[in-house]
Amino acid sequence: MPDTDQILIAGGGIGGLAAALGLAQKGLRSLVLEKSSKLGEIGAGIQLGPNAFHAFDTLGVGDQARAMAVYIDNLRLMDALSADEITRIPLDDAFRARFGNPYAVVHRGDLHGVLLKACRVSPLIELQTNAEVTAYDQTEADVTVTLQDARRLHGRALIGADGLWSKIRAQLLGDGAPVVSGHSTYRSVIPVAEMPEDLRWNDATLWAGPKCHIVHYPLSGGKLFNLVVTYHNDAPEPVAGKPVTHEEVRRGFEHVHPKARQIIDKGSDWKLWVLCDRDPVMGWTEGRVALLGDAAHPMLQYFAQGACMALEDAVCLADELAGARDLPAALIRYQDRRRLRTARVQLQSREIGTHVYHPTGAHAALRNAVMTARGPQAWFEQIAWLYGSTGLEGAVSHETQRERK
Repeated sequence: MPDTDQILIAGGGIGGLAAALGLAQKGLRSLVLEKSSKLGEIGAGIQLGPNAFHAFDTLGVGDQARAMAVYIDNLRLMDALSADEITRIPLDDAFRARFGNPYAVVHRGDLHGVLLKACRVSPLIELQTNAEVTAYDQTEADVTVTLQDARRLHGRALIGADGLWSKIRAQLLGDGAPVVSGHSTYRSVIPVAEMPEDLRWNDATLWAGPKCHIVHYPLSGGKLFNLVVTYHNDAPEPVAGKPVTHEEVRRGFEHVHPKARQIIDKGSDWKLWVLCDRDPVMGWTEGRVALLGDAAHPMLQYFAQGACMALEDAVCLADELAGARDLPAALIRYQDRRRLRTARVQLQSREIGTHVYHPTGAHAALRNAVMTARGPQAWFEQIAWLYGSTGLEGAVSHETQRERK
């Protein structure tokens, strides 16, 4: 007999596993279908704002997430041409008191591991690998997915958490390929001893320069430094994880201050990504099918919020599906609660990349003057919309409660 009690989740990344955990917290069964042969995450460092920790707490893994995180002292912005500090946001007790949780950095694989361990011990979550969802069909009562190996599985609903190149999105929205930003990002990880001694700051540091920027912060208990350098070189095609030479990386940063450029010289085994996102859309739900995370609202990395938004999605989705008798209506409520917040992050991520991190001349001088004059309390007010909430307030309104009855 087909198992239509479970909720199918396409994708076993951070968003997919968080969705499964959120559903389990509400007593709902799920089947996570991951296309790879094993569950894991590629990449290195990831930044987590307080809103991510709000979500971890709701998902039941707050303590585990805090235990593996690296707590940095500041968000620091440097001028890559002059090597002068522009501004910093202290992440001290005042920050934690204002936003209710810390700011931290983690290894992406460590974060995925926390979620995976929690999923594996839950009796309400089943995980399958080598299980790529290529298509779906639905009726008023259920959803059937077709896997790459032609197997067909059934469930109450389907959540597409299958990333930037989502096949669920392709069928649901049919809106073509992602938007290529033209920004090339190169990533490396180095031992702390290789980092120039005068730059071993316990900060998430960004050096902003003309059409480029450099990011570094400590990882893995302070044993490593994560390096991410981005060059706006109008790259025309998507690239993901391509090995490149040190000389290629250096070419985009010959014009920056030697103090900043020496960071690049310490990197090795560089890999290239050409960044992509999509324009926000007002709808990512159809009947019993909905999108989540990068499948719904892929964004550039400049707000460090891609994973955070997926975690928020997971909490919101589970909240709306809990006890819902009309499942398609619950998915619409989930979409409607998330779409404007995620659209704001998508669009402002584009803006910050171009107008804060990469300007030159008078534009850069004005940026420096405005941001240098802004003290900690002013910064806290500036970022309160993002960190000061989960975007999930009013989780179950009286109107929603009536609809569920």
